[in-house]
Amino acid sequence: MQPVTNDPHCERPSFPFRAPPETDFDFQGLFVLDLANNHQGDLAHGLRVIREHGEVVRRHGVRAAMKFQFRHLETFIHPAHQKDSANKHIPRFLSTRLSEADFRRLQEEARSQGMLSACTPFDEASVDLIVRMGFDLLKIASCSATDWPLLERAADSGLPVLFSTGGLRLDDIDNICSFFEHRRVHYAIMQCVAIYPTPDARFELNQIDQLRSRYPGVEVGFSTHEPPDEIAMVEMAVAKGATMFERHVGVATDAIKLNAYSSTPEQLGRWLEAWARARTICGGHARPEPTKEEAESLASLARGVYAGEAVPAGTALAREQVYFAMPLEPGQLPAGQFRAGIQTTKGTKKDGPILLGDVSLPRPSVEQMFYRSIHEAKAMLNEARIPLGPSFTVEFSHHFGPERFREVGAIIIDCVNRQYCKKLVIQFPGQKHPAHYHKAKEETFQVLHGILDIEVDGQPHRLYPGQTILIQRGVWHRFSTPCGVIFEEVSTTHVPGDSFYEHKSINATSLERRKTRVEHWGRYQIRFDQGRGDAGTA
Repeated sequence: MQPVTNDPHCERPSFPFRAPPETDFDFQGLFVLDLANNHQGDLAHGLRVIREHGEVVRRHGVRAAMKFQFRHLETFIHPAHQKDSANKHIPRFLSTRLSEADFRRLQEEARSQGMLSACTPFDEASVDLIVRMGFDLLKIASCSATDWPLLERAADSGLPVLFSTGGLRLDDIDNICSFFEHRRVHYAIMQCVAIYPTPDARFELNQIDQLRSRYPGVEVGFSTHEPPDEIAMVEMAVAKGATMFERHVGVATDAIKLNAYSSTPEQLGRWLEAWARARTICGGHARPEPTKEEAESLASLARGVYAGEAVPAGTALAREQVYFAMPLEPGQLPAGQFRAGIQTTKGTKKDGPILLGDVSLPRPSVEQMFYRSIHEAKAMLNEARIPLGPSFTVEFSHHFGPERFREVGAIIIDCVNRQYCKKLVIQFPGQKHPAHYHKAKEETFQVLHGILDIEVDGQPHRLYPGQTILIQRGVWHRFSTPCGVIFEEVSTTHVPGDSFYEHKSINATSLERRKTRVEHWGRYQIRFDQGRGDAGTA
C-alpha cells in the first residue's frame, strides 16, 4: 500500500502505527558499542578503545553510543567474596575497577568523538550514578532483566531504557514491557542470546519477528555475541527488521587479548559495512515503482499485439482479429493491455504491430475499479491480521458516484446490527468521507490499523491503533486517512437513511445511487445497477 502523502508517519516500516513517543530520543538506527571491562581497568587503554572506534563510527556515518558498565563493587559483591571468590566474574570486576573520575573522563571522550553515552547498571547505586553523570541512555542487561528492584530504580531515572532478552521466557518479556509502559518509560527491546560467543544453532533470529509482532510500535534490535569476524548474523538481523544493534568492542595489544565476541576497530568496520550492504539489499518497506532498467528488461521478454488481418481505422477489435507474439515493439500495445472492443484510430496491415497511438483505450470500468479495491481491502485486512467471521455484508459507499470512489468514499463491512451495531470501515490512502451527522445513532470509532484523521464538531484529531473517539447524536464529523486505515465502528442500532450530509447534493441522491453492495466477498460478486450502485444498508 503506497502512501500518497508527505506525512512522516506513513513512512514507518509497517502497520500498525502507534502515536509517536513523547520523548525526543530515537532508538532507530542506533549502534551501542559495549566497552564492558575491555578498558582492562586502565584509563589510557579505555580512551584508546573509544578513540579508535569513534573513528570507525565517523567513517561509516552511523549514530552510535559508547556503553559502559557500572557496579558499586563495595555493595554489589558480598563481603565474603571481596578478596577471594570462586565466581569467575568477581575477580575480573575487581581487577578492572575504575573510579568515577575515570568514567567521567571516558564519557567525555565518547562525546568528543561524536557518540552518545550509555551505561548498564547492575545495582541501584549505579543507576543513581548514571543519572548524576548525565548519561543519554540506560541499558538493562539480560542477567538483570527480572531484577525488579533494579528495574524500579531504572524506571525512576527518567532515561530511555534498552533491555536485552537473553534467557527470558515470553511471559517475562510481557511483564517487563507492561511495567515500562505503565511507568511511562520510553523503552526498546534487544533480541539477545546470553551465550558468549553464540553458536549458530542458538541465535534464534526468528524471535525478532515475534517481538516486532507482539510489541508493535516498540523498536526491536539485535544484541549480538557472535565471533567478531562473522557478518552473516547482522545481515540476517537487518532482513528480519532489527532497527538497533549492539556489540562488544575493544582493542588488542601485545599484552591484552580480546575475548571471543569482542570486535576490534577493523572488525567493527567490516561489520558496519555488512550492515549497510544488507540495508541496501533489503530496500524500503513500501513497494517501489519499477525502475526504468527493470521495465526495459521485462519489456524485452513481453509479447505485443499484432494484427492477424488487415484492420482499418474505426474497428472495434475482436480477439479473433489479433494475435500476441514477441517482440514487443517500441510504442506497441502490450498483450496484457488488450481488451476486446478496443477502437482503432488508424489502420494496420496484416502482421503489423497495433500501436498504442493508433487505438483508443477505454478508461478502466467501474467494475474493474471495484474489483481492484476489493483486492486491496482484503490485503489490508490480512496485513492487519483482522479475520472476518462467517456472517457479514459489504458495501462501497461512494457519495459522489462510483467514479470518484477512490477520492471520496469507504468500504463498510457490517458485522452486527441489533440494539448494538458493529462495522469495520476501510479507507485507502488519501480517501475522504464527507461531513455529516446522525440523528438516531451514537457511535464510537476505534482504530485497528493505520491512521485516521477525524474532525468532530470542528476539532481535528489524529488517531492511531487502539485510540477511540466518541461521536454523539447530532454532532458533525468527517474523516480521512493519509496512508490507509481500518477502524471499528461500534454504535447503537444503525437505521438506513440516518446520515445527513453537509453537501446538499449527497442528501438529494438516493441510497440506491450512493451504495454498491458486494454480494459475495470471496468470489467478488457485485450487484451493479447500470454501474451506479445498488441499495445498501448505510
